[in-house]
Amino acid sequence: MAQTYEFYCERADEAAALADAATLDNVRERELRSEKTWRGLAEQARKTAVQRAKADQVRADKRAAEAAEAEAETD
Repeated sequence: MAQTYEFYCERADEAAALADAATLDNVRERELRSEKTWRGLAEQARKTAVQRAKADQVRADKRAAEAAEAEAETD
């Protein structure tokens, strides 16, 4: 199952909150690393969604052009 940008942002926010609440340095550092990783995954998911939307639009435009061409040939 593909995860969404929102899912990754929620995990990053949770890690940031845990880092803020941490009293031990090693726990704080671990949670900050986790937050950084989740934010990177969120950005990657966002970029993938944008690229997918662009590709879907290109395919839809191509299908519409092909349909118009086929209709013009039958007229």
